[in-house]
Amino acid sequence: MTQRDAFGHETTTDQVLEGIDLTGKRALVTGATGGLGAETARALAGKGAEVVVTARDLEKAKGVVEAIRASTGQTVEVESLELDSLASIRAFAERFLAKYDSLNLLVNNAAVMACPLGHTQDGFELQFGTNHLGHFLMTCLIAPALVRGAPARIVSVSSLGHERAPVDFDDPNFERREYDKWASYGQAKTANVLFAVELERRLGERGVHANAIHPGVIPTDLARHLHAEDYDEMRARAKARGTEMKLKTIEAGAATQVYAATAPELEGRGGLYLEDCHVAEVNDGEMIAFGVRPYAIDPDNARRLWELSEKLVGESFPL
Repeated sequence: MTQRDAFGHETTTDQVLEGIDLTGKRALVTGATGGLGAETARALAGKGAEVVVTARDLEKAKGVVEAIRASTGQTVEVESLELDSLASIRAFAERFLAKYDSLNLLVNNAAVMACPLGHTQDGFELQFGTNHLGHFLMTCLIAPALVRGAPARIVSVSSLGHERAPVDFDDPNFERREYDKWASYGQAKTANVLFAVELERRLGERGVHANAIHPGVIPTDLARHLHAEDYDEMRARAKARGTEMKLKTIEAGAATQVYAATAPELEGRGGLYLEDCHVAEVNDGEMIAFGVRPYAIDPDNARRLWELSEKLVGESFPL
């Protein structure tokens, strides 16, 4: 039997879920055509959850859900969703709410990372627009299903990369400042944490709890835009912190988001940042190798981001 207080860097999804039964729970995982999303869907389905995954590439998703069915015996539903399109998000939310009366677990996993300057279909900077605004709109639109499914949980997949930059509330889309792919990624990942903080404030009393997580460094397709010099820079930053860049397997990489979605010891808790399957410390060091920056969990920043996000997507959500 795995000791839950001994979870750490190498802990896998199956270890996190040992002894947990998710029969009767409905889970939604975004970006599940591979990597951490696919593993999260497999792990949850393997414990009896009814899993719905979203994908841009439905053919690729078909192969993933067939593999999950073969390994778990569970059927996984697939829904089309492009998080870089407000129209696609709204269409998805309408379909989801018409098809499903409630939702118990939401894992906002999909992301782009350190890509060249680009824009969503609505003109937002690609990383902020996809990683944050897309999930913001989708989550707010389907929030009624989460409230009906309470006790429910929302997992916002962030990253230690949040330490690269806070949210620039005056220029989130790099319209007046020079684009930097890592500053953009850091801003988006900070936004992921702040979103969880504000969701918890708004929904926690109704039994919907939101937490953010850092999965670790995992070799997946998320890193498709990285070059050799990027890895050299990442290793150099780790060395400067007095650590080394330790990679995780996909099973270990997905463990913290599965932990956040299911751990009984997190029942009723929210607005937290987790890493290596435990609640992380607040860390305001010069260069951090662990923990969460104070600006990423600041409640005033969280409210300000919510208001900015509503303005950008053109819709208010008095949740």
